[in-house]
Amino acid sequence: MKNYSLVNILISVILILPSCEIIDNDEDTHILDMSSKYISLSEVADILASLHITPEQVREVQDAVRASSDNGYDEEYTMKKLFTAPGAGVGDEETRSASGYDVPLSRMIEEHLHEMVSTKSSVSSTLDRLGIDGFLQALGASDIQIYWPFNDNYDTDVMPVITFDPEDGSEVNVGYRMINDDGFHRVEEVLVDEEMAEECPVWIVNRNTDADHTSLELLRREDPEWGEGGGDIIIKPASATSRKSHKSLILKDFKANRNYDTWFAGASEFFVKVGAVEDFTASTEAELRLYTPAVTDFMIVVKRKMKGQSLPFNAVLVSDWSDQMTHCAFMITEDDGGTMTTWDCKALVRIASKSYGVEIKIPFNSRDDIVWRGQLASSWLEGNSNLSANFGDIEATFEVVEY
Repeated sequence: MKNYSLVNILISVILILPSCEIIDNDEDTHILDMSSKYISLSEVADILASLHITPEQVREVQDAVRASSDNGYDEEYTMKKLFTAPGAGVGDEETRSASGYDVPLSRMIEEHLHEMVSTKSSVSSTLDRLGIDGFLQALGASDIQIYWPFNDNYDTDVMPVITFDPEDGSEVNVGYRMINDDGFHRVEEVLVDEEMAEECPVWIVNRNTDADHTSLELLRREDPEWGEGGGDIIIKPASATSRKSHKSLILKDFKANRNYDTWFAGASEFFVKVGAVEDFTASTEAELRLYTPAVTDFMIVVKRKMKGQSLPFNAVLVSDWSDQMTHCAFMITEDDGGTMTTWDCKALVRIASKSYGVEIKIPFNSRDDIVWRGQLASSWLEGNSNLSANFGDIEATFEVVEY
């Protein structure tokens, strides 16, 4: 009887324990270190630090990060561009020729891998498993990049310190200072923090998070209705609306008062999202069903050195705001990835003195920092036109323009 009771107890424990198990099915929370094509950031940093880099390769990286920056992205040089268009930045459409550089970085990396394999020197398990061609293909298809903050401060004749994002929230990591003494290449280990990056060139091997999005700068080039940053505001012509006059909501400027990520991860990528019902003139509830809400959604990259600076944008958020729309939905997020989800919200419109909520789904990522979200009333926007307002850690200035 005593043994039977013990068996019962054990069975009960076995039956109960699974009910307490926490099952984690979020694939985005796991680094794919079990994948045959996974390449670590530290491994790429080791490879770069082993190269006999000259001012030519520094110029190649500088050309790319400055092109990315001019296109509205962070100071970054993706591996995809490095292998397919040396010196090209994120957002560059044209494919640059490797002939622009006598010895592009891609060739140096390939030659170094061949040397490692032939001498059996420090061959990683990834390289051993994939082979040289497979490793290069995986690296070129990855989200890995070279991030060079404060690059405007340096000339190409100064060799960089190379480090990598530890991806654990740290603000300090090991780095490799390259020293060339009379043709002899040696590497010195140093501790790297953001202060060092402000005092000497530092390349950080990290992961790209913004290349899949269209920057506000590129949107302006594609469509003049987005306006010119710091310049004139360009609005749809009057013929685009059925009324003789209309109002537009403009984001005049944008200021981030803190950096959201560690300095190893780079700039903060903010997404400004507005849900509204454009050109709303319904006179009956039946006509309300004919209108479909629109979501304006664009990215603003605030580089670390731009924290606390008021950046002019003059971007059109709502091109045709009628008197019958009383509230829009407004949201600011800072991108941190994850799975896609939505904020279910409403824009408010008025028909014959009665208010109606128009349902809107504004997309964002599950890991994004929600800086601010809520409704903005037309009366508040007009009363505070051209005045700076706080939205969490962001200051924004709106302008209501009537045409």
